[in-house]
Parts: sequence; structure tokens; C-alpha cells
Amino acid sequence: MLLRDALTSAVNRLTAAAVPSPRMNADLLLMFTLNCDRAYLYAHPERQLSSDEQSRYDQVLGQRAQGVPAQYITGHQEFWGMDLIVSPAVLIPRSETEHVIETVLPRARAMTNPRIADVGTGSGCIALALAKELPHAEIHATDISCDALEIARANAARHQLQNRIHFYRIDLLQGLGSNRFDLVVSNPPYVGESEEDQVQLEVRKFEPRDAVFAGPTGLEVIQRLIPQAHDTLKPGGWLVIEISGTIADGAKDLLHTWGEVRVTEDLQKIPRVASAQKLD
Repeated sequence: MLLRDALTSAVNRLTAAAVPSPRMNADLLLMFTLNCDRAYLYAHPERQLSSDEQSRYDQVLGQRAQGVPAQYITGHQEFWGMDLIVSPAVLIPRSETEHVIETVLPRARAMTNPRIADVGTGSGCIALALAKELPHAEIHATDISCDALEIARANAARHQLQNRIHFYRIDLLQGLGSNRFDLVVSNPPYVGESEEDQVQLEVRKFEPRDAVFAGPTGLEVIQRLIPQAHDTLKPGGWLVIEISGTIADGAKDLLHTWGEVRVTEDLQKIPRVASAQKLD
């Protein structure tokens, strides 16, 4: 089969399976199968696919048609200009989380050698982005999952940041000490179980449930994190967490004893980041 025809057939198959952005997915999975870039696909429409290539392409298309996220099939996702390894052990990094980085950076750059904790690091995307942008920062990353920490450590090594980030297998900030950090950052689970029907099927079915759902209301993990962050932050330190519009008011209520409480919206005007300062 010609490359051009394979792509056309793939787009039709993914469209029939109601896969979002079928052309983008067809391109991505063929690039993965052939280990090439998009320019190669466009430059060689007449290239003949071998039977082995056709078979492998058919296999990954079948997975995608069943709802498996393309990132789990290819094992990769880009975040903050870095190619990250991902697996079903970690939440797939999303562009919305880059708003967390954008919120942290000006605060961190105003500090001398800031000490930062990334809580629930998952793939390590937040910790790595901060380590990349803040060469004088001391970064600590926590997760309760051994499998997630394995992925995060692999990503740190791939980007030569393994000596910049300290990893811990702990629940939130447990045992990290008091008045120790300048910034606590987190993309915690914040979806309520009552919202489950509104969450994309492929997220519900394939991404780690504990990284998506916090409990009945969506505030359960944040409710535990806030007092722990207050304890571990130095006076004047900042807490920056990813949220959703559903829990924005609840998150602000939980931060009522903090100073400078702010909610930042994403590009879709959805509340996406809550930040607050620990008062002296």
C-alpha cells in the first residue's frame, strides 16, 4: 500500500471510530510506525509500505480506535518544549498545565536560589520545566506511585536534569519538614466523581484514576494539600496549584487564611491556576 493511501484509509477508520482529530492521529501514528517526521510523510506520498509496516500501523490504529490515547501508544508527549516519556502509570501532560509554570516563574525568579516542591509529580513535567527554566533553583518532586517516579526519573535523565531534582516516594508533602520551601507547586487530582460522565471516555478508561479523580467533590486532595503546604512553606512562600472551574470557588474558600489569593484563567477563560501566599 502507498503511504498516501494508508493515511487516507487510517483517517476514514479513525473518523468511523469517532476519534478526535483523525488526520492528526493518523499522521502521528504513521510517523511513529515509520520513525519519521511529518515532513517525510508529505514528501513521500508514493512510498510503498512494507507488509511489516502495514501490519504495525494497523495494530496501533486499532489501539487508537479503541480509545487508547496516542501518547500511550507512542510513549511520548511534549511539554514546555521537552519530549517526555509517558506510560499509563502517569497522567498525560497537557498544555493547560503550562499555565502553572507561567505562574511560578516570575515568583521564583524574584527569589535567590528558591527551594521548590512539586507535589504529585507524575511524569515529572512540572519539575523538569522548572529545573530547565530556573538553573539556580533546588527542586524536590514527590509522588505516591513507584511507577510514576520511575517515569519521572527517566525523563529527568533524558534531559540531563537528574542531578537537579530530588525525588521522594511519599504522600503529598509528608515528612519533608516545616518552613523549608519557598514554593509548593502541584497539579493534583481535582475532578469530582460526580463529574465522571463529563470526562472524556479515554481519560476515564486509560489514564490513572488516582491522578484524575480526587473524590466525590474534587477538592479532597487539595483539602489535604493546603495545610501540609502551609506547614512546609517558609513565611512569605507561595502555593501554586492547578484547578478547574468546577472547584475554583471551593479552592478559594480553603485558602481564606492565606494572602494574595488569585485565580488565573487559561486560554479558554476557564479558571486554571490558584495561587496564594503564606502569611508570616
